[in-house]
Amino acid sequence: MLLVFDVGNTETTIGLCDGEEVALRWRVTTDASRTPDEVHLLVRALLDTASIKSTHMKGAAIGSVVPAVTGPLAEACERLVGAPAVVVDARSKLPIKLDVDEPLTVGADRLINTLAASRIHQCDCIVVDLGTATTFDCITADGTFIGGVIAPGVQMSAESLFRKTAKLSATELVAPTRVIGRRTEECIRSGVVLGAAEAIEGIVRRIKGEWPRPKAPLVIATGGLAAAFKPLCESFDVVEPDLTLRGLAMAYELLG
Repeated sequence: MLLVFDVGNTETTIGLCDGEEVALRWRVTTDASRTPDEVHLLVRALLDTASIKSTHMKGAAIGSVVPAVTGPLAEACERLVGAPAVVVDARSKLPIKLDVDEPLTVGADRLINTLAASRIHQCDCIVVDLGTATTFDCITADGTFIGGVIAPGVQMSAESLFRKTAKLSATELVAPTRVIGRRTEECIRSGVVLGAAEAIEGIVRRIKGEWPRPKAPLVIATGGLAAAFKPLCESFDVVEPDLTLRGLAMAYELLG
């Protein structure tokens, strides 16, 4: 078994992989103040809840967009599995090409999504990753990352609205049953959720209009909100919540 960590700005998704398939997953808050000892205890506790012994682990792979978390997490992983963790970043020798102006600035999550999408689907893809930010990664069939779009995430947009408006309180972000809200929380859901869905549809449409090849790319949705937005986004061809975790397992085999 392999431990994989997708470290985002808000949440860290931890996966337990059997080959390239994700057997178990957990979500925890990303906290740069945790020491290696605290990280070690947290991961051990999660494994214990699933009756998984650290001796069953062959290694660990980390994809992180939060540098302050990467070091303590790598140290904790080495204690857990008895070997250095594979840390994936723009310098990793992966069979992908970063055809952008500043390749070293491309986030680990976008690299890993490029690897996974190209190897799994073997066609041109747009990966829409709904996390702290909503990212649109443009990937060719041969594993070339040709750029993309970064937009505010759904939760980020909602929190900004709640912070800046004195009379609007936080509400659960679920799809409304109608567009025209009759209560304040319904109005918020329409604006934030349906507004985000329309923005996603519009950006995907514009990306397809600029696509450098004649065949339309496959649109893959991933990230914590992917399944929730599937009914709202007709452009989504496939929903793969574990795409990044599967990509980390692939990267481990290639780099480990």
